[in-house]
Amino acid sequence: MDIVVLCGGWSNERDVSITSGSCVAAALRERGHRVLLLDSYLGCREEYADPRELFARPREREHFRVAEEAPDLETLRGLRHQDNDSILGDNVLEICRCADITFLALHGEEGENGKLQAVLDVAGIRYTGSGYLGSALAMNKTLSKELFAQNGILTPQGITLYRETDRGPYRDVGFPCVVKPCSGGSSVGTSIVHNREEYERAVELAFRYEAAVIVERYIHGREFMVGILAGAAMPVIEIIPKDGFYDYKNKYQPGLTQEICPAEISPELTAEIQRLGLAVHRALMIDVYSRVDFLQDAQDGKLYCLEANTLPGMTPTSLIPQMAAAQGKSFGELCEEIIAASLARYEEGKA
Repeated sequence: MDIVVLCGGWSNERDVSITSGSCVAAALRERGHRVLLLDSYLGCREEYADPRELFARPREREHFRVAEEAPDLETLRGLRHQDNDSILGDNVLEICRCADITFLALHGEEGENGKLQAVLDVAGIRYTGSGYLGSALAMNKTLSKELFAQNGILTPQGITLYRETDRGPYRDVGFPCVVKPCSGGSSVGTSIVHNREEYERAVELAFRYEAAVIVERYIHGREFMVGILAGAAMPVIEIIPKDGFYDYKNKYQPGLTQEICPAEISPELTAEIQRLGLAVHRALMIDVYSRVDFLQDAQDGKLYCLEANTLPGMTPTSLIPQMAAAQGKSFGELCEEIIAASLARYEEGKA
């Protein structure tokens, strides 16, 4: 197949996305596909007469490592050739239209909030993962929490603050609490706070990234995640940061977090997390695959859903690939299974 792996983009999770995209592109090439790794924001810098030429050109494996801090997006803007505010770079749609499918390795708001998916739908471009509606619902944590409540899925008690409104109602949640951007990812702009002074700093930080901020009760306990792929739950993984919480640094710097897959928990708890993961996936109308994050309260053992990720990390050491490995699947097989499930969604739409 001719495949575009779309990565990068205008996002605080840009570096993570490029790493995912590089790994996916390499794995698909090893399995015989012709793959073009393309930065959705910068576009294509190569000259061509016909976009199909790009898939036939020999490619060396791309290597990229996530830095400790989120990228400087203003510096990125200066690297761009085109002078506009489009989220898509030069020739991206033209090239994707020539591929058999576009593998979305984007992370963060501009890749996961449904806007890109809607553009690709209008352009008649087939892509992996969820459609625009499931992407939008999962990305907006306020909407997600409302849908969780409607479907009987526990989620931490919380409120949404807006930049133009009073920032004082933290008393409704109490301390400790978590402050985070409403539609952010990779824990960028997220803080755990214990008093009013920390709260004020955390709100200011979160508002740097977005005009809407979630303040929710802090749940102390164990952190579990489960993948959903093609309508089935994958093995559960437990996340144990060596210091602090599962923030941007602990997520992407080697050796800072212990990841246990399958999680060393009872069959009953495993089944319950998997059941809830599927319930979240359906409640948010997500297609093809996702990763659903839970906290188990250390006091009462209840499971609280934090969020669902519609384009989770895709390096061989990322969580979904670890779950697949526990099922005996290689990274390349996982990538092909995501493609197959995505193509099946288009075939079902024709029926």
